[in-house]
Amino acid sequence: MLLLRSACAALLFALAAQGAAQSYPNKPIRLIVPISAGGGLDTIARGVGQKLGESVGHTIVVDNRGGASGTIAAESAMHAAPDGYTILMTSATLVIRPLLFKVPYDLARDFTPITQLSTQSYLLMVNNSVPAKSVSELVAYAKANPGKLNYGSVGLGSQIHLLTELFKTMTQTQVVHVPYKGITLAYPDLISGNIQFMFGSVITGQPHVKAGRIRALAVSGPKRVSAFPELPTVAEAAVPGFAVTQWYGLLAPVGTPREIVQFLNKEINKTLQHPEVATRIAAEGSEAVGSTPQQLAAHIKAERARWAKVIKEAGIKGEE
Repeated sequence: MLLLRSACAALLFALAAQGAAQSYPNKPIRLIVPISAGGGLDTIARGVGQKLGESVGHTIVVDNRGGASGTIAAESAMHAAPDGYTILMTSATLVIRPLLFKVPYDLARDFTPITQLSTQSYLLMVNNSVPAKSVSELVAYAKANPGKLNYGSVGLGSQIHLLTELFKTMTQTQVVHVPYKGITLAYPDLISGNIQFMFGSVITGQPHVKAGRIRALAVSGPKRVSAFPELPTVAEAAVPGFAVTQWYGLLAPVGTPREIVQFLNKEINKTLQHPEVATRIAAEGSEAVGSTPQQLAAHIKAERARWAKVIKEAGIKGEE
């Protein structure tokens, strides 16, 4: 009798979920963004959200929950009902954070992937006084001056920190990490020479490079970018195999019905192809992607393995 009741309950739950999926969506959808309003991630979220809302016939409400490098946003999303009315914007930061600090979430356990939204390269930039006009010259200069070059990042365990440690390992150089609480605080020191080089986003670095305040040597990704077509990739310039990009994706709480995830995947990927959305993403120095849920899951798994290896080899420890 108990087994029969359990089977009936499971069937009723499945039928209810199927019914909910068939009527989805019938109210606004909340998109949790793990930063305060403003910045590339928030801009892309709002651009995608606006067009997605028009497509599905209901408002996409952007809920900015900054703090603790995305942990506050992730925790809020993981506790939301798995009904498709709460989705989370994610990035490499939420993959890296658990590798260094104790957090309440596990991306693989607590979330269901929907799609990868975008990808973007970083700019490798140097202070104008650094006598290096190319990546190979920067590497040679660093090797000739071990421990004398400082690089900036947006904090311990940030992707910029880890990708520069990867660059350091692959070029066999000795450089010193200087963490900042925000990228806007790092640029004045890069311009003045307090730090000598840094990887930064295209959108934040471009104004300083175009104004001649700093010099860009290359881009970090696997291919050149439209904003700086003259710049080579780090890999083609001097470090074969080096390729790192920032990326953004969307997740739903685990348990969200498969039909709803498939619906969101289809609608969001269609939205990414809209010229207005693609242009808005490109304006942030990014490139629209659109993927299957399985592809995003595989990407997150690969990112976790990659950065865990970098952290181990560099001996990086969390400080919380």
